Amino acid sequence: MSVQYDVDAVVLDIEGTTSATGFVVDVLYPYSRKRFGALLTERADEPEVARAIGQVRDLIGEPDADAARIEQVLNGWLDEDRKATPLKTLQGIVWAEGFARGDLVSHFYDDVLPVLRTWHTAGIGLSVYSSGSVAAQRAWFASSPEGDLLPLVDGLYDTENAGPKQEAESYRRITAALGVPAGRTLFLSDRPGELDAARAAGWRAVGVRRPGEPYYEQGVGDHPAVATFDEITLSTRSTQ
Repeated sequence: MSVQYDVDAVVLDIEGTTSATGFVVDVLYPYSRKRFGALLTERADEPEVARAIGQVRDLIGEPDADAARIEQVLNGWLDEDRKATPLKTLQGIVWAEGFARGDLVSHFYDDVLPVLRTWHTAGIGLSVYSSGSVAAQRAWFASSPEGDLLPLVDGLYDTENAGPKQEAESYRRITAALGVPAGRTLFLSDRPGELDAARAAGWRAVGVRRPGEPYYEQGVGDHPAVATFDEITLSTRSTQ
C-alpha cells in the first residue's frame, strides 16, 4: 500500500521500522550482557551510571542492592525485553563505546537510507523516538554501514526525555520540542500501541510491516500500513 502526506517532520522508531529487531536482540543484547558487570563495578561513581543504578534500586525496591544484584536484574529485564529506562541508559553507554571502537556497526533496512536522504534534501525534519537511550540512538546513527548519519537527524527522543512510547503525552512533549504542529508530524512505527498514542496526540501515523518482525502478524490496527519506506511519498510546504 502506498501513502502520501503533506508534513514538515517525520519521527522514526528504530526496531522493526528502520532496522531489524533481530540485530538488536542477537547482536546488541549479548554485547551489553557481557559488559554490564565491569560497568557496574568499575564505573559506578560516574554520574550517568550512578543515576541508572539508583533508578534500578528504586524500581525493584531494594535501596542497598549491590552490583551483582543490579546485574542480575538487568539481565532479567533483557530476557523479558523490558523497556526499563535505566536498562536502556546502561545499554546505551556500552553500545556507544562498542560503536566508537568499531566493535559494532548498526543495521538499516536497504530501503531506509535512500528515502531518509530524499526527505532530508526536501526539507523535511527527521527525528528519532526509540525506547533505546539517546546515547544509543546517537551511536546507532553515527555508526551506520554508510558512515555517520547524524547530519540527517534533528532530534533524538527516548523514554527519559519524552516518556513512555504508548502514552499520548509523550508525543505532545516531542511536538513542543520540535516546534512543528502535531498535524504536520508523521510517526513511523511497527507497534500499534505506539501508533495509537501518536494519533491521540494529533500526529499522522503509519505502520511499517516487515516480514519476520515481531509485530508483523499482529498488524498495525486501523492505521495505514506500508512494507517499505519506498511506499511513502511526502511533500512539505517548502516544496509545494
